[in-house]
Amino acid sequence: MRVVTDFPHPVECRDPVWIPMDDGVELCARLWLPEGAEQAPVPAILEYIPYRLRDGSARRDAMHHPYFAGHGYASLRVDLRGSGDSGGVLTDEYLEQELEDGEAILRWIAAQPWCGGKVGMIGISWGGFNGLQLAARRPPELHAVVSVCSTDDRYADDVHYMGGCLLGDNLSWASTMFAYNSLPPDPTVVGEAWREMWHRRLEGSGLWLSTWLEHPHRDGYWQHGSICEDFSRVQVPVLAASGWADGYSNAVKRLVANLPDLCKGLIGPWSHKYPHLGEPGPAIGFLQECLRWWDQWLKGVDRGVERDPALRVWMQDSMPPTTRYGCRPGRWVAEPSWPSPNVTHWRLPLAPGRLALDGARSDEESALSVQSPLTCGLFAGKWCSYAAGPDLAHDQREEDGGALIFDTPPLEATLEMMGAPELELELAADRPVAMVAVRLSDVAPDDKATRVTYGLLNLTHRESHELPSVLEAGHRYRVRVKLNDVAQVFPRGHRLRLSLSTSYWPLAWPPPEHVRLTVFDKNSALHLPVRPPRDEDEHLAPFAEPEAAPSIDTTRLEPGHHNWYVHRDLAEDLSTLEVINDNGRIRLEDSGIEVATCAVETYRSRDDDFSSLEGTTLWERSLKRDDWEVRTVTRTVLTSTAGEFRLHATLDAYEGEQRVYSRNWDVAIPRRLV
Repeated sequence: MRVVTDFPHPVECRDPVWIPMDDGVELCARLWLPEGAEQAPVPAILEYIPYRLRDGSARRDAMHHPYFAGHGYASLRVDLRGSGDSGGVLTDEYLEQELEDGEAILRWIAAQPWCGGKVGMIGISWGGFNGLQLAARRPPELHAVVSVCSTDDRYADDVHYMGGCLLGDNLSWASTMFAYNSLPPDPTVVGEAWREMWHRRLEGSGLWLSTWLEHPHRDGYWQHGSICEDFSRVQVPVLAASGWADGYSNAVKRLVANLPDLCKGLIGPWSHKYPHLGEPGPAIGFLQECLRWWDQWLKGVDRGVERDPALRVWMQDSMPPTTRYGCRPGRWVAEPSWPSPNVTHWRLPLAPGRLALDGARSDEESALSVQSPLTCGLFAGKWCSYAAGPDLAHDQREEDGGALIFDTPPLEATLEMMGAPELELELAADRPVAMVAVRLSDVAPDDKATRVTYGLLNLTHRESHELPSVLEAGHRYRVRVKLNDVAQVFPRGHRLRLSLSTSYWPLAWPPPEHVRLTVFDKNSALHLPVRPPRDEDEHLAPFAEPEAAPSIDTTRLEPGHHNWYVHRDLAEDLSTLEVINDNGRIRLEDSGIEVATCAVETYRSRDDDFSSLEGTTLWERSLKRDDWEVRTVTRTVLTSTAGEFRLHATLDAYEGEQRVYSRNWDVAIPRRLV
């Protein structure tokens, strides 16, 4: 990362800046301005997220927003209502109130003397979501969007559900926001009102996980904010970016396909991070790409972005399996449109233990059955990798021991794949509710198996996510399971392996009871998107090296610790995945705030007892400056029976050593075919 300190424009920072909402609530912002903007107004860039600009995203904000301001833009970072130092209470993600506030912020920005009237939005994850959602509302002030690690579909392709299966990340993410929402505003910013504002948040934010579990099907709750409901609503240019290790890479290609001539897509090897901070590497000069985008659409300067490929992705080379990569070798490839005429689809029929590379289908039918152990999935990694620990999938051979597997012969020539593999299955189940987990792996000559992509399907959702229906025992069904998009090289001599299991815990919550699936191979096949190398790829312009403005100075006071552990208690037949995400304690030198954050997640099951499933998250967060010190502890426990989810949560808040707030939740939620 190259740190830039010399910009075309000197930069002024205004902090805090208060933005009034129509109901009297004020939102807190930090504003970076190029010198002279009030005499010669400039376009503006907005980042609108709940991650506490004072002590949460402060280091990253300092790298981005002064960089944009130094290149001639007013750049604002705004805390959502009920987060950071903003007024109000935050009660869920992407609510109508959030989007109405967003429109009010855009109007306020455009009316300021330093703004020329045009605004762009940038954001990763939550900020990427609301950039797309606000674009679909067509506020006249919004002229361009940069959306990183986001989605167009809040039900089918977000942290909550995948293929109708409940994701473990649903619990993890709910617990993250449970902890964030428990923190108070900064007394040096909001004054004596801080304590009253804090207690309103503690009392009013609620238990978001309960809401998400109450909506296991695609209904109006998820359709709100899903721009896939009507892509035509988006009429401004969108730069969409993500990474293959991220949970949101699928959305990039859908956006390119459904916003033709408006959207450019970029997918690297990265996890849930901005591309200039990307891990696994290589990172790229993404802020420079953003400037090209802003210059083109906010200033009217031709920077050539309209001539860029519609889609540019990192074609990953084969690598041995590991839970963390510093860098993923590969190369950049590009497509002028998506779907691409350069991608052909191979049909690989299934046979006992085999995937037929030659496409030949047997005239005979075999019935192949599988009933996976409950622990099949302990080495699956995280649905959405943050590169904060060893959170990628491990060697798949142990998982394959509990799965039905199909291998190709060793490849006689290198094969390159780009797109979403899809599995066509004829199957039957012996229970009314069942799931199938599908993995595609790269098997090296030494038999090590690297997971390339995967997909899940709750089989009660085989026809519809809106109106699922139970399975009839023994009845044959035809289903299609779409795997995640990927671009991958399979070298000569390697094999492709397809693995099917009836469990993928704890990445996804298993069905209510044991299920045996029977797969009928005669009418089952894997559809593989194959993309031969293209000469044009060799002539792509290289990305610049990553650069950013200086971050704020910090002092580390206590070390952090990040790791994943798999524990096997053989005496009790108890299996536990323990995830430790301890950021230690640091002091932010610009504000003097000491920040400490520690999260421990555990996912546990006993033998093959489906009633023993338990996911527990424990978060502790603290803020300290001089004699002001606050600490919150949040704990969430999710269990299930055959008929319901049981949710227990606790929240305790402290000033110094004195506990000033405590609350317990106990909730039962019907499973409804999950």
